[in-house]
Amino acid sequence: MTKRDERLEAGWNFEHSYARLPQLFSSRINLTPVSSPQLVILNEKLATSLGLSIEALQSEEGVAVLAGSRIPEGAEPLAQAYAGHQFGNFTMLGDGRAVLLGEHMTSQGERLDIQLKGSGRTPYSRGGDGRASLGPMLREYIISEAMHGLGIPTTRSLAVVTTGESVIRENDLPGAIMTRVAASHLRVGTFEYASQWGNVEDLRVLAEYTLQRHFPDVGRIEDVENRYLHLFQEIIKRQAILIAKWQLVGFIHGVMNTDNMALSGETIDYGPCAFMDTYDPATVFSSIDRQGRYAYGNQPNIGSWNLARFAEAILPLLHDNQSEAVELAQGALSEYTTLYYDTWIAGMRAKLGIFNEELEDEALIKDLLSMMDTYHADYTNTFLALTFNTVEDIVLSGTPEFIQWHTLWQERLERQPESKDAAHELMRNSNPAVIPRNHRVEEALEAAVKDGDYSVMEQLLDALSNPYAHSPEQVVYATLPEESTRPYRTFCGT
Repeated sequence: MTKRDERLEAGWNFEHSYARLPQLFSSRINLTPVSSPQLVILNEKLATSLGLSIEALQSEEGVAVLAGSRIPEGAEPLAQAYAGHQFGNFTMLGDGRAVLLGEHMTSQGERLDIQLKGSGRTPYSRGGDGRASLGPMLREYIISEAMHGLGIPTTRSLAVVTTGESVIRENDLPGAIMTRVAASHLRVGTFEYASQWGNVEDLRVLAEYTLQRHFPDVGRIEDVENRYLHLFQEIIKRQAILIAKWQLVGFIHGVMNTDNMALSGETIDYGPCAFMDTYDPATVFSSIDRQGRYAYGNQPNIGSWNLARFAEAILPLLHDNQSEAVELAQGALSEYTTLYYDTWIAGMRAKLGIFNEELEDEALIKDLLSMMDTYHADYTNTFLALTFNTVEDIVLSGTPEFIQWHTLWQERLERQPESKDAAHELMRNSNPAVIPRNHRVEEALEAAVKDGDYSVMEQLLDALSNPYAHSPEQVVYATLPEESTRPYRTFCGT
């Protein structure tokens, strides 16, 4: 049994609103201690923002908590139940290797889930060992912090600890546990689970909880005509905005199953994720996505597909008459495309230094992307070259199509009232100097896992912390990888 430590003064302030939901939504857990936990990395800025003591978290007792070997005062460990469509196929899931310690309440009144990922078996492990290896936990730490730096809603990583134990995958790998901080772990799959294995009242309780937790303004409107339709509309809005922001920076989630769509609107579950180098809408990195279901260019449509599964789950709440409920759901979902497009095109205008709107903007943007696709241009560096007027450095330079496009773009900038300096500043703030390029991430992971050298990762994280700084130190991270005949592949890996 895991020790419960009452002396630890890290500053944890736990509440347990999710645990008060009907019993079918979770299972209480006894954590399994690990042999010799060691702190690999602690997110000190995040810890400070949570009101936690860095010194206490770094202590022997603090590391034991981060490893699941001690339970902090006030925690009530549980594993959450949910289902999901994985690559289009519905299945029962649940936290098979993650445990929720509770909801930490900050001094600002913010409620945040504290979850240990890789902490051992749960009732939902489905034959797995419930453990995780060091590489994937560090990958999630790096990518989630990069997303935070880019201003994209995301779960975050508080810490990674090694366990002193091996996990067996294809080889023996060092075991690790990551502490994830999230607005919540409510998912589309949570509602699919309630719909399949609960009753209408369970659905209603879950919907009310989601309203209170993430949409309190809607939840307080007593005279709203249909509060659950409002809930659906708000979730649609957040997902449309989130996925548009992914597209704007070339992020590919890799496994957009419905259990990986958080209702809070945060990016969650960084498994086979990666950032696109060469622009190509068909880009897929995940080794298991052989049909390209979750390719970069498909992500907006998959977002809509996942939301349709959410709608199916909540139909009994939308209207007593199923036909009426379907009509309401379809009407709400029809707004997704517009919400996504409006966010995306506004972001693309900003990347090109455009403040106002003209009908021809869509053609200007899509012509540039088409050229980038044709000439295999790097997505991030093309926009950087436009930002700093170094277009001679990109593969598009000198081509007749680009020369013509560049002229049209300059004329477009001349037609807006804002100055060229203002346009340049807008582009600086919209085009990151650095993204977590795949070869840099792999370099950091190899140094950490194989050699125990975390300095490469720490330097990368420092560069990623403020991607719009455009500092001299960030220039090296814009360098492209050497050409390879082998396509880059990512793995779900645990």
